[in-house]
Amino acid sequence: MSKELDVIIAYSTRKQTPKDFEKYFDKNIKLIRVKNFTRNINPIKDIKAIFEVRKIIKDEKPDLIHMHSSKAGAIGRLAIWGKHAKLFYTPHSYAFCKKDDSEIKRKCYKMVETILGRRNCMTIACSKGEYEEALKLTKNSICINNGIDIEEMEQYILEEPEREFDVKNLKICTVGRIGHQKNPELFQKIAERFPDIQFTWLGDGELREVLKSPNIKIMGWRDRETTMKELYQNDIFILPSLWEGLPITLLEAMYLKKICLVSDVMGNRDVVTSGMDGFICQTEEEYGNRIEKIKNGEINCLAIQENAKEKILENHAMRNIAQEYLKIYCKGDDCY
Repeated sequence: MSKELDVIIAYSTRKQTPKDFEKYFDKNIKLIRVKNFTRNINPIKDIKAIFEVRKIIKDEKPDLIHMHSSKAGAIGRLAIWGKHAKLFYTPHSYAFCKKDDSEIKRKCYKMVETILGRRNCMTIACSKGEYEEALKLTKNSICINNGIDIEEMEQYILEEPEREFDVKNLKICTVGRIGHQKNPELFQKIAERFPDIQFTWLGDGELREVLKSPNIKIMGWRDRETTMKELYQNDIFILPSLWEGLPITLLEAMYLKKICLVSDVMGNRDVVTSGMDGFICQTEEEYGNRIEKIKNGEINCLAIQENAKEKILENHAMRNIAQEYLKIYCKGDDCY
């Protein structure tokens, strides 16, 4: 959208943020670091972050402000008062959906979202499931699916040898942080069931010691091009997450025609139609049974692959998603 709008991104970094992350952004986009943005709740830093955001708003005078993630959504809606700009918010999975927090914490998160949901701010959910949750908090909600850049994906795989689907030499992978959300314990159990299959975890994280099966390879954090090329050279993509918003890696895997086996949670089930373009699984046994059937040639993998790619092209192409955002951003205004 930087061709139509002046785009400014106020950001923070994590341990896994690439050192050269700026290169992934168009040169027309202005990047401003918010030094006190933190992933976890930190009252002192959070208050400082509120003042940092206020200063950015004062200096840049934006017409539109879009907040991404529960934490940024809370900081932003507390920092921005008055008629500064039109406000938008996308949770990318509400904090109260996290399974690694206590019930008390989750209730507190939901109470905060309920209170802040009264602000004059439109929630743009990234999936059907998230939209249903958003409507419980505010009627001022719509849904625009997450999307991927098809042209970028094609560039990554252009020079890669085409992966022939060979049931006798299957390769299975996942992508993401090795943390509680992505359920590495279940990934480990599935890998143990199939010692003759190579499993790869593209990413790293605090629970890497859980992945101890000798047929699991941990790739660590790599640049985007390397990660996408490695994903392309696998056959099956597993995402046994405990919660999701709408995972980009799933969209990428489906576009690359991987057979996707995913958990039955919001986001995953909003994309995958089980038996048509992937499979929804709930237990180790179900994941194992699906892999066995694929190995035995009992599943029409070609049809699954083609259906998956077609779904992404129809519903999750970034060029179309960007146009949907522009319509919402500029509704009633001649802003570009």
